[in-house]
Amino acid sequence: MSTRSDLVTSWLDSRAEEMVDFLARLVAEPTENPPGRGLGRCAQLLQEEMRRLGLEPELIEIPAPHTLEDPFIVRGSAGQGGKLLYFHGHYDVVPAQYQGQFALRRENGKLYGRGTADMKGGIVSMLYGAAAAKELGLIRDGRIVIHLVPDEETGSVVGAGHLREHNLIDPSAVAMVTAEPSGTGIWNAARGAISLKISFEGREAHVGQAAFGINTFAHMVHVARPLLAYAEEMAARHTGYPMDPDDPTGSMVVVGGLSGGGSNFNVVPADAWFTVDSRYNPEEDLSSELERMHTLIRDAAAEADAKVNVEVTQFQPAAGTPVDHPAGAALARCVEEVRGEPAKFAMCGGILENRWYDQLGIPAFGYGAGRLDVSHGPHEHVDEEELFRTAAVYALYAADALA
Repeated sequence: MSTRSDLVTSWLDSRAEEMVDFLARLVAEPTENPPGRGLGRCAQLLQEEMRRLGLEPELIEIPAPHTLEDPFIVRGSAGQGGKLLYFHGHYDVVPAQYQGQFALRRENGKLYGRGTADMKGGIVSMLYGAAAAKELGLIRDGRIVIHLVPDEETGSVVGAGHLREHNLIDPSAVAMVTAEPSGTGIWNAARGAISLKISFEGREAHVGQAAFGINTFAHMVHVARPLLAYAEEMAARHTGYPMDPDDPTGSMVVVGGLSGGGSNFNVVPADAWFTVDSRYNPEEDLSSELERMHTLIRDAAAEADAKVNVEVTQFQPAAGTPVDHPAGAALARCVEEVRGEPAKFAMCGGILENRWYDQLGIPAFGYGAGRLDVSHGPHEHVDEEELFRTAAVYALYAADALA
């Protein structure tokens, strides 16, 4: 390793137990979202640790309307220069499979618990990487700004969207990196998302007089059919961005992830609904695809004489930074310097909060210690050594991006 890598690694090694203890305290805060409880307590914990690390934290209150409990954006900084690099993360987690996931378990070099991979482990790496860069004088005339938000798992409009809406993201920033669980690779792109809830209105009737009813289930099936064909078409339209070899390269559309309706088995259903959830490759135009789905729904409903309502519950654009962008090349060099092997770029199969920065022209990347294949699951964990390696990458990236 280079001299500066040795310096950063030595600084982190002496704080390894601190980092694990901090992660244990973060995991113990049950910030499950939905429903979005316990966010204020976790924000206070983050603020206290960031203050101890010299990262100048502040809490930004998020006003209603929202359904979250006491949500704050935690904003910190390191350095005073004009050149700006963003570190970004989220401290909410998906609901646990069992309550024991809120107690960190250390076993065979791995740290188990809800959020260890996605992404409280990434937050620990990010904060200690920023602190190392500051204390070791790697930031020079630049500045790291850290944003930690409370609602990534339910769309991110309340948290990261608040940053964007209130002009709290500076478009002159040289880059942004979020600590999502990318494994050992770098996510330089992410898909966009459209989510719909399609509802039908009919008329109830006793099964013995079914002919007098209007069956919304039949309408739902009729409208779903062309959407299923549309999903097959989109899956065959492949992205030009590099992806993990095991990931599908087409845009993904799930029809009927949730559905419901009716009052009983022996009554013609007067109401029915189903969802459509989509993840579109960056090459696709989301407005055009939304209009296509509206047209398919409208035409099928007219054929069936169905009364239908379409609610758009999510509309988020894709994000992508070219692999050869200087900001990405710098991050790849730092990964290789720490890990001793070339970094691989790939597009994340889902959506990432890098989109809020990408929309402002900021090169944006995902790089974190966790792995996507264990995130959200009953055995979620992060490799302990990767926690430290990733922190070193962040520190070195600050040095190079802000040089």
